[in-house]
Amino acid sequence: MTAYRARLTEIDIRRLIKATDEDERAAAAHKLCRSMDKAELDDEGRAAAQKILRLLAEDAAELVRRAMAVTLKASDLIPRDVARRLAADVDSVALPVIHFSPAFTDEDLIEIVTAGSSVRQVAVASRPRVGRDVASVMAELGSEQAVRALASNDNADIAEAALGRCVDRFSGSSEIVTALAYRQVLPLSVTERLVDLASDAVREHLIARHAVAPETAIRLANFARERATIDLVDQAMGQTDLGGFVAGLNARRVLTASLLLRALARGQMALFEHGIAELAGAPHSRAALMIHDAGPLGLKAIYDRAGLPPRLFQAFRAGVDTWRTLQAEGIDTSGDLFRQQMLERYLTQRPHAPREDMAYLLERLDQTATTQQANDVAAA
Repeated sequence: MTAYRARLTEIDIRRLIKATDEDERAAAAHKLCRSMDKAELDDEGRAAAQKILRLLAEDAAELVRRAMAVTLKASDLIPRDVARRLAADVDSVALPVIHFSPAFTDEDLIEIVTAGSSVRQVAVASRPRVGRDVASVMAELGSEQAVRALASNDNADIAEAALGRCVDRFSGSSEIVTALAYRQVLPLSVTERLVDLASDAVREHLIARHAVAPETAIRLANFARERATIDLVDQAMGQTDLGGFVAGLNARRVLTASLLLRALARGQMALFEHGIAELAGAPHSRAALMIHDAGPLGLKAIYDRAGLPPRLFQAFRAGVDTWRTLQAEGIDTSGDLFRQQMLERYLTQRPHAPREDMAYLLERLDQTATTQQANDVAAA
């Protein structure tokens, strides 16, 4: 097999040297590069192969240079000096190598970015891995197309300051805002800036996928109250530290009876439990035991200790009783189906809840029904 590879390489080298037609030389270059890339080369063979590549990089025919660049674009066989030479070539030769070659250092890539060609910046931004220093320079100097490609590349290591710079420069670009919003990881400072810039759909993704401070969720809830697209009950669903989230709400004086009633009616028992515990100054475990006390006194005692309005107690009592009944029926209390059934059952009891809260719950029920109809149509 080794003898075959050596003979093939020798034949193709002769063909490459003797050929006068560009197409023929390009075909020979492609075959030669592919053969060398697949061969198991020792140090001497690797040095010989790289010598051939240096000759190919100087070929007068663009087609020959492109054949090498495309064939070996992701190969570690191309030495750094050849990669740099190809990166300075015409776009048809340079772009495949800039996009994939592992030969470049971060300094090489920064040099390409600072040269200012948008199409080459895009190639750098789309690489399989983009280092932090390169990403920072791209955020500062890259074209809009390049920054969008960088933001879309989850394998780009973008520092918080660089992400902020992308927002500074292109806050008016919906494509860049969306690309940033859909990154797998975002720091809180960037998420909260994007929330103000994003479309409704992207904003909801940010709220659901990334950490958002309670005050931001509150502001958004107030902003979108008529449509009830984002609110604190929804925000609580995605919290891993629900106790901390509730404590933050209480510190900002928004852990209200209205919020807890809405959460309970929508089946968010954990939020209700933590909220009562926070307001009552009791451990969550103790508050939960009193809320679920089968007798008539436990819930009333913890409710009063939490300082909630006496006139609303029966509305809360109805919510706890509804939750307990559905649980006894064996329904999974963590699923969407349970939340829908909880809300339906609760509203049929005509609880004595404030008009504003009833309007909210009815709107949520209507929204759930609309979503279910859309899912049924899609399934059909």
